[in-house]
Amino acid sequence: MASTLKPATILDRCRVAPPADGGAATEQSLPLTFFDIGWLHFHPIQRVLFYQFPCSKTHFLKTIVPNFKISLSQTLKHFLPLAGNLIFPPNSKIPEFQYIPGDSVSVTIAESSNEDSDFNYLTSNQPRVADEFYAFVPDLPEPVIESESGLKRVPLFAVQITLFPDTGISIGFINHHAIGDASSIVRFIKTWSSIAKLGVEIDELLLPFYDRSVIRDPSGIVYIHWNQMKNFKLESSPLNFPTNKVRATYILRKEDIQHLKNIVRDRKPDLIHLSSFTTTIAYVWSCLAKSTYETGERVQDDDADIFAFAVDARGRMTQPVPEGYFGNCLAFAYAYSTFGELRGDDGFWAAAEVIGDVIIEKVNNKEELFKDVENWLNIFGSLVGKRSFGVAGSPKFDMYDADFGWGKPKKHESVSIDGDGSMSLCKSREYEGGLEIGLSLPKMKMDAFADIFSTGLLKM
Repeated sequence: MASTLKPATILDRCRVAPPADGGAATEQSLPLTFFDIGWLHFHPIQRVLFYQFPCSKTHFLKTIVPNFKISLSQTLKHFLPLAGNLIFPPNSKIPEFQYIPGDSVSVTIAESSNEDSDFNYLTSNQPRVADEFYAFVPDLPEPVIESESGLKRVPLFAVQITLFPDTGISIGFINHHAIGDASSIVRFIKTWSSIAKLGVEIDELLLPFYDRSVIRDPSGIVYIHWNQMKNFKLESSPLNFPTNKVRATYILRKEDIQHLKNIVRDRKPDLIHLSSFTTTIAYVWSCLAKSTYETGERVQDDDADIFAFAVDARGRMTQPVPEGYFGNCLAFAYAYSTFGELRGDDGFWAAAEVIGDVIIEKVNNKEELFKDVENWLNIFGSLVGKRSFGVAGSPKFDMYDADFGWGKPKKHESVSIDGDGSMSLCKSREYEGGLEIGLSLPKMKMDAFADIFSTGLLKM
């Protein structure tokens, strides 16, 4: 499926800084914790929100864009690290995050030259050319190396707002993963949208929490991870274009999820953990294995198949971390199966069982969750090159309530799943209690998946 959309036209590139009179005149430095180190060389996270909001170019440039910049500046007052940089000292010391007065965020103002039918195409659920979404998310500015000191500054965040004339608006976000996990970035986006819509200061209860001392590390795990990172980089491969992938969205309504839960309970009544997350992931994982088999990929039945997922550790540490903690606070868990088991008739039940067991035995067990924390990077590195599947997002994240004053988004896309073999997951826009699944696959495999996904719900 070839791309048919024209790229967006760049109208302006500018910088937006926190307000100089709003407390942003003070430097802020944050040390990296052991939760951050593993993300230093991970690919940036890219998201785009599309809004059905017909407006003219004049209204866009004279009203929408100025408010967009002002509200971003006001929000950055509370989220200074996003306007700053990741600092790599020349002496191989552990990097740190640093904001100094004058730091700012790169903002791109763009206009799509496509028709309203193309906006509807981009915001649909059907397979769409993956490459077409990159016109609506910015790149991170290039790192800067100071000639005298050798110090390296890596930008952390950028944003793009794009007008679809008389049809809608999109906002594309890109962030370095080391600065914060999805919980942190989603909190920022929702805070920003609230300020943009209401024009008021946020409630103190919603302010981000920056005190890194709450991440207890008496044994110096951060230094262990840093030394491991110097020996091998957990580095994401650059994305090559064309990606030869299509993106599609699948919805599991509340009744679909309950139906799948009932099926598992009938077959495996002793399964202790059976959440919407477990059920959804198990179903998608087994459908992916079946679609791989249907398209003739050369995979042996005894090949390991791994589902790796991040776990929000804020409430799972011995001394819980505040919900508003800004940064990475993710532990890791893995469920193992085999390709043959997942692609078989009992693949869904097998997947639900191994995922449920991992959640009971590890995710909900503090001691087990952090048992191998010193070796997290080694364990993660051992998965490179193996068949693996992951998830970006969570059922608890509702991107569809990020209203900048234009109503709730028509569509949310997690663009960065194109390169890492993950599915995206968030609350459904249309169905209360439902979940929205995003996938990026080669077209032949996506077609096979779509058929298996839909017919499977009817047959079970």
